[in-house]
Amino acid sequence: MQILVACEESQRVAKAFRERGHEAYSCDIIMCSGGRPEWHIWADVTALLNGNCTFRTCNGQEHAIEKWDMIIAFPPCTYLSRAGASNLYRGGKCDENRMQLGKKAAEFFMRIYHADCQKICIENPVPMKVFGLPAPDQEVEPYYFGVPVSKKTYLWLKGLPYLCPTNVIEPQYTFNTFPQFKNCVGKYRQRARSRTFEEVAQAMALSWG
Repeated sequence: MQILVACEESQRVAKAFRERGHEAYSCDIIMCSGGRPEWHIWADVTALLNGNCTFRTCNGQEHAIEKWDMIIAFPPCTYLSRAGASNLYRGGKCDENRMQLGKKAAEFFMRIYHADCQKICIENPVPMKVFGLPAPDQEVEPYYFGVPVSKKTYLWLKGLPYLCPTNVIEPQYTFNTFPQFKNCVGKYRQRARSRTFEEVAQAMALSWG
């Protein structure tokens, strides 16, 4: 399959599908940190979502895609997540600038959701209802896949079965107390927290690849 992994700089999901023989490309406005630039598109993914596109990966090679067989996306959640509700409404008043940023984020989410592709998965945390996103199809936790962390995550699925748990264990940490993130600061902390756990990436490739 030809697979677009949108908003992924870590390349963990792209690598998991590549290991199973698929032609998967990560795409992000951030340069990849996964060490495989020949599989990374350093660009805004919007123009690629509906296929019928050409692009260059970071090694300079040009590729042409008629239609993606699958899109897996991790759109930015900063302004959509329910965890940010206190920043949207301060002192009982709505922060209009943050509201507009949230609306733009929701529009980007829906552009992916309505992409011309038969198989789509979008991953995001619990969203705020004010932005009107469609109801998610599945709720998953990292500890369903052998990661001892509790962090509720939603999946929006089109043309795909539920993501199958691979190793359900008891969680030992919340996302905020997980040792992996304690030494990360600033923008590096946010980037580390947004990366898909390798165990989850492998589960996606196992379930859908």
